[in-house]
Order: sequence, then structure tokens, then C-alpha cells
Amino acid sequence: MTVTAVRVGLLIDGSPSDRQEAAREWADVRYDVETVDPGQVTPSMPHDVLWWHHEKLPTAVDDWAVSALAAYVRGGGGLLLSLRAVGAVTVFGFESVAPDAVGTRTVTAPTGPLWHSVYDDHPAADAFDELRFPVSDRGTVPYARYEDQLPAEGEVLASTVEGEHDRPTQTSVVSWHPGEGTVLGASELAFPSGVDEQCVKNRDRFAEGLVESLADGPDPRFDRPAGSEGFRRLRARLSDDSQRPQYHVTPPANWLNDPNGLIEHDGIYHLFYQYNPGGPYHNSIHWGHATSEDLVHWRDEPVALAPSPDGPDRDGCWSGCAVEFDGNPTILYTGGRDRRQLPCLATATDLTLRSWTKDRSNPVIEAPPDDVDVLETEHWQAEFRDHCVWYEDGRWHQLIGSGLTDVGGTVLRYSSEDLRNWRYEGQLLTADQPDGGAVWECPELLRFEEWDLLHVSDDETVRYFIGKRRDRAFEVTSRGILDHGDFYAPQSMSVDDGYLTWGWLPEARDAEAQWDAGWSGSLSVPRKLEVDDSGDLTQRPAPQLTALRDTTRIDGASVSLDDERWTPSAGGRTLELNATVALDDADAVTLSVFESPDRRERTEIRYAATNKLVVDRSAASDDPRVRDSDQRMTVTPFDEPLTLRVFLDGSTVEIFANERHCLTSRVYPTRADSTGLSFAAAGGRADVKDVSVWQLGDGFPDPPA
Repeated sequence: MTVTAVRVGLLIDGSPSDRQEAAREWADVRYDVETVDPGQVTPSMPHDVLWWHHEKLPTAVDDWAVSALAAYVRGGGGLLLSLRAVGAVTVFGFESVAPDAVGTRTVTAPTGPLWHSVYDDHPAADAFDELRFPVSDRGTVPYARYEDQLPAEGEVLASTVEGEHDRPTQTSVVSWHPGEGTVLGASELAFPSGVDEQCVKNRDRFAEGLVESLADGPDPRFDRPAGSEGFRRLRARLSDDSQRPQYHVTPPANWLNDPNGLIEHDGIYHLFYQYNPGGPYHNSIHWGHATSEDLVHWRDEPVALAPSPDGPDRDGCWSGCAVEFDGNPTILYTGGRDRRQLPCLATATDLTLRSWTKDRSNPVIEAPPDDVDVLETEHWQAEFRDHCVWYEDGRWHQLIGSGLTDVGGTVLRYSSEDLRNWRYEGQLLTADQPDGGAVWECPELLRFEEWDLLHVSDDETVRYFIGKRRDRAFEVTSRGILDHGDFYAPQSMSVDDGYLTWGWLPEARDAEAQWDAGWSGSLSVPRKLEVDDSGDLTQRPAPQLTALRDTTRIDGASVSLDDERWTPSAGGRTLELNATVALDDADAVTLSVFESPDRRERTEIRYAATNKLVVDRSAASDDPRVRDSDQRMTVTPFDEPLTLRVFLDGSTVEIFANERHCLTSRVYPTRADSTGLSFAAAGGRADVKDVSVWQLGDGFPDPPA
């Protein structure tokens, strides 16, 4: 190994430990290494990199050393913290949230970084062909890392892989960019790292990448996204992923689930959502934020809410809603800490809704009601979360989702004059069927002229109930399923002519595939929900979606099919398709989408004479990590023929049938040529009329120069 010109100062206070000696021996054959007493550090150190490799958690550091090291970094220096020295980021003032997991790992299987795909060109990972590269195979490793919490100022570059198991919550590499400098925390960089030759080689390449990237100076590609520009950078890194939706709302990268806090304020539409900036997995939940002027073109905004390390939302800022209170947008959300989940309040401090102040009285409800047997589970003292709030009859009303022991899901009612002091008013509605679900999440009440619509999410399905509120309870007239596919936890925004509703479209592929993609989750297109005079639900794509139509590919074509297939000259991954289907004497008509020329890869939407609409995913993807089960719903075509509006976007198929029924399916075509469409009739003659296809534009377009 040739010694390079990189000058490394190894910080050692007193006699070096065995681990520090091993690190120095490793560095001596690669770099120009000098041992430096932390008390002798100055802001103008001549070293390219200072390295603190320590097995003890730094709890007290000399004030002068802290000040000098911080000045060295902020002036443009590079600092590598490894093992428990990662905990020093708060001591130096680079980070406000300390690592929440401190311990010693016994390594018994090949273990190493699980690298974030959006940062796979970082020098520490660029030498590897995979995102998973073990760097140790045995021994004990002291660490200080983030698990249940995330850094507030740092960007997570890697988690952990252990044997054949991904450990996404166990962060292993974090970067900070204080001032003009760079800090890298590598909590499990160990010397020695075992006896496996490949692990040792991987460790060497990994450690060299860390040191040399610090010596090269700050690289803005790996900064923590601080606003729209940073999020555009993340989106650009995922732009070549043909499975990633383009006009649906997606996170800039990482994880998205429930839509939250949908509100219009000063002419701008705000959409918040459950967001984990640490990676494409559900763990430390923040509130992501996007804004729009037309409800279809969006702009990423800074994270709105983050867990407070000492607050009732330490473990997550979970689902909630937004209202205007005394002219100020106000959020009611669920804060999680330990085994408790309770309502919390936050108020906007600027007109852009980018900054929020959490209420000092949080949680605003200190416990679930004690006169009902709220369900306790392994994870929660009480299943008690998610909020719907509105103003009516001179006071505020709140619904909270819950479940009753040995009964099922329920929606609990509260009222208040000031959003801070709440009175329990009883149960609005409770499950009355054995399959009604143990817990009802994300309740929402939509109020129409003659009817009320209540929907709840029961872990698998979104159930809706149409009826009227009488004597503080909900009298159900009819009920159904809001969407028969991959659709969950919807929330609505009040607009001039009613409500628009978005739902979470969870992934239908395994956690490893989501990690490799670098993103997880999408929201549905906005849907206009209405209840007509007879009490029937209608669901239509929001009229604003027509603004996305960039190119007309087919305009009102019609064809009669008799046991044959029609392949129109239109295709793509971001399409809207409208058609009317009359079976005549055919047994079924099948619309194939995301179809390859040889039809080996395709997703089939089949409408049968039995009034069944089935999405057949058995040939939708060659990826074995994808679910291929059928999805189906019964369609009632009040007046035959069947009308279809289908939205295709990367890995998403959203179907609106007869303006009443919805089925959303997640599919993942793997072939570049799986972009075709075809219609086929089976068992007889069918008419396919008024076929129109549009190429749709980007939901997150780059701003004009």
C-alpha cells in the first residue's frame, strides 16, 4: 500500500487504546498520520482530516478542544467520528439530537453498511457494485447510532445489513456539513474486523472512501436537503426509475404514507404527508410538505414537523389534520412516545406554513376515555390515534380512531371551544360486524347537504358509511369499500365545489425492493367524492387533472371485437385512458396495460359478464419481490355499458368504473418495452367505444429558469 498525501490527525487523549492502536496501524500504511492531543487542536490545523476513533461515549470534552475542533470543521476541515465518538456531534454543536442507541454489538455474521441508493455515488460506496457490503464478520463493536430517532441536521447515508437481513433502523453512516466543513459519523467502523478476507478488503475500501471524501472537502451532492433545491436534487437522482410515478404525489426520496393536513391557505394548496427522511421504511415519522396552485403540479417544501427528543411526539409525528383557528392554520396530530399515542397541537408561524410551533400544553388530551375499554396491544397502551376536526354549531368537534376490546373498531367523539381543552362525547360509530376490523384508523367525516359520509381504515381496507348523524351517533343507511385495491388512509381537502380526496398507495413489493429503489409510497390522484340525493356515493377523478394532459394519443376511437385483439398505436408509462365497454354476447373484455410487444409482461384489467372487474397481476412483473395476487371488485353498471377511466403512472394503475367504484393496483413492469395497450374480447362480440388516451405531464416539474 502506498502512502498518499492525505494528512490525517488521529485524535488520542492520553495512551491509545487497543482499538485506537489498530486504527493507527491501518492508517499509517495509507496516509501521512500524526497523533494529535484533542487539547492541542487549533482552528488552523494543517491536517486534511481529523479522526476521532473512540470506544467510550464522549460526555465531557475540554471546552477549548470543543471550540477549536468546531472552528476547524466550520472553517472547511474534515472530521471522521467512529465507534462511540459519533455521540460527540452534539457536544461540538453540529447536531441537536444525540444518537439514541449506545451499546456494544457482537458480530456473528457478515455485517456492514446498507447504503442508500440515492447516494450510491458517494466515495465510501462508489467502489462497490452493491448497496450491501459487509465490512466485519466477527468480534465486538461499540457504537453510538440513531435508531428510533433521526438526526435533525445530519443526513443518513447508510443503515446496516447483518447476514441476510437488512436493518434499516440501525444507521451506520451519517454526514453533517457545518459551515464550510464536513463531518462523517461511522458508528461501526472497527479495526480489526474479523478474519474473512473479503470483509477485510471491503472494510479497507470503505474506510478509505470515508477518509478521502473528507480530504476532498464538502460535496453538495450529499448535503441534507434543506428546501426545494435539495429535494429537486433527490428527485433528479431517481428520475431514471421507470417504476416511479411521475404525476402522482411521491416523496422526494425515502418513505411516504398517509396524506395529512390538507388545507388551502391564501390561495395555495398545502398537502402534508407522513414522511421518514431517514430512508424508504416506516420508522421515525415526520410531516413532509408539498404545495400547489392548481392541485396537480406540486413543489416540495421543507419538512413541517419533526419529532422532539424530549416531547410527547419523540417517537413520531403521526397522522392528523389542519384547520384555521383564529385565522391561523393549526394542526392536530398524534404524537407517539414509548407505548403512548396522544393528540398534539401545532400552529403555523408564517404564511408559507413552513414553520410550526408545537403547543406547550401537548398532549392536548392526556389519556383515552376511561369509561370504555379501549384496546391495548403489544405496542400501545391504547389504540388511540388520527384526527378529524371541524367547526360546527359554535364549537370544535374531533373524531379519533380507536378500537374496543372484544368488540372492534370505533370512532370516538370530542368537542372543544379552543382546540386545547377537549370533552369526551361518546362513540360516533362502532363496528357491528365480525369482519369490521379491530381498530379503525384515520376516521374522516364529510358533510353533504342531505347526507354524511364517514370513512375509516381498518389495517387492510377503507370502509365507508353513508347516513346521518342523529343524537350524536351515526345512523348508517349504506356502506361499502372506498377502493378495492392498494389504497389506504385517505384524507380530503375542502374546495369550492365539495371535497377532493387523496389516499396512500402502499407498495406491493418487499422491503428489500423498496430500499433498493430509494423510495416508497405514493398518493392517489385527487378524487372528487359526492353523495347524490338518493344516498349513493360517486367517485370521479378531480376535474383539475385535465391540466396534466400533454399530448393526445388517441381521440375518441371505437372498435367492435369478436374474439379478437385490438392494439392501438398508443402506449407509455404515464397515461390517462378513457373508454366505454359493452359486452354484447362476449364473456369478457380485457384491457391490457404496461404490455410488452410479446405480451409476456402485462397487467390485465378484465371485465366479465358476471359484473366482476379483476386486475390480474400474474404477468405484471418479472421481479420475484413483487406481489402477483389478483385484485377484484364487483361493478354495478347502473346503465350498461361500463365506463372506465384509467390512470397509469410508472407502477400505479388507478381505475374509476362507472364513476362509482375504484380499484387501485401497484404493479412493477421490469422491461423497458412494457408500455403497450390492447383490448381483447373473449367468447363473443363486444364494443369498445370512445377510447381516448393522453400522455400526462410531470406532477413535480422543474421551476422555470
